[in-house]
Order: sequence, then structure tokens, then C-alpha cells
Amino acid sequence: MYWSDPERPRQTRAARRTADTGRAPEVRRTLNPSFRPTGERTRGPTGGRGGRRDAGRRDGGRGDGRAGRAGGPKAFEREALDALVREARAPKVHDWLVNHVVRKSPHAEELRLVWTADPDPVVESAGWALTTESVRKDPGVLDLPGLLDVVEARMKDAPDRLRWAMNRCLARIGIDRPGLRARAVGIGERLEVLKDHPTSPGCTSPFTPAWIAEMVRRQDAS
Repeated sequence: MYWSDPERPRQTRAARRTADTGRAPEVRRTLNPSFRPTGERTRGPTGGRGGRRDAGRRDGGRGDGRAGRAGGPKAFEREALDALVREARAPKVHDWLVNHVVRKSPHAEELRLVWTADPDPVVESAGWALTTESVRKDPGVLDLPGLLDVVEARMKDAPDRLRWAMNRCLARIGIDRPGLRARAVGIGERLEVLKDHPTSPGCTSPFTPAWIAEMVRRQDAS
């Protein structure tokens, strides 16, 4: 990511663990039953702090919980993934689930289609995140000109998280699809979404014309 989200005020690292991760421990436990949040200990059979060591033995001596998540993202049913994303309202938890679990699931395309038509803008933003990934990896499943039509019609007035997700998709189309680059840049220039977003020195602006131009320049230079 090339910018900081304006909706998130600066916090200490400790405060972010508490305030910005929302239901992260509960979500992580669902994904991996052996997960323990930082600082949480289990008691050994003698009442001492040997639970972690015992858990390591149960995991075949690894002690890292891999046995609890041996199935990985592919083990989750579509309904379970849908429920997890709908429950995860904190942005970091939501993004982590979409990018590290749903995206690697065999249900990703089906969920993308369902979520992009969802009336909840947060859930719809998950669909747009998956669409952005498809622009990069599997554009054959997409109607790219149709996506640009939707972005042009809706992005400017969309709720914040959905607007950011649409903006990322617009930028990705412009970066990866040269035949649609001029149109993507033109949409960004007309809508002016995130044009005045503050950007730190050395970082790339999320304003799509600037973002596309910088990433294409890097591609050409490599």
C-alpha cells in the first residue's frame, strides 16, 4: 500500500492492537483453533505455565500451531468464508481475511460475484478487492469496459471503504491493461477521487492518474 488511510488516526502500536484489530482474536481462533493471542498462556497439567510446551508436543513438536490449520484456506466452505467476512468489520481484519484467506480459496470467484452485488458497502468492497485481483491474474472472467462503466457511475459518491476499493480496481486496470489505460486515467481525472489525499514524501499518491503513471514508469524502467 502506498498511502495511509485518512480514517485511521495515528495511534501507538499497543493502542492499534486493541482498537484497530476489532475481533481479530476471535477470527483467528476460528481459522486456527490452537491460536493464542499475545500474552495469553495455557496451564500445564501441574498448574504451571507449560501449556505452550504441551501444545507443541501435540503439534508434533513444532509448537507453532500448524497442525491446527493444516487444511489452510482451501478447507473452508463458502458459507463459512461469507460469514467470517460479514462479521469482520474492522478494516485490518476484513482486509486480512479477503487477501490471505478468501483470495486463496476455491470459492473466491463465486464469492466475488455474490459480494459485488451485496447491498452492504463493506461486503461489496470485499467483492471489489477480489475483482482487483482478477484484473491482475484472470482478466478473462471480467468485463473490463463494463467495470469501468460502474466505477465511473458510482465511485465518486460511494461510501469510504467501497470508494477506496473501486479506486484500487480502477488503478489496476490502468496499470495492467494498456488498451484501457487512457480511459482509466480519464475517469480518474474527471472524478478527482482522492486527488487531494495527503501523501508522504517518497510515497505514491492514490489519485489514480498519478498512481497509474508512476507504476507504468516503474514497469518501463525495470
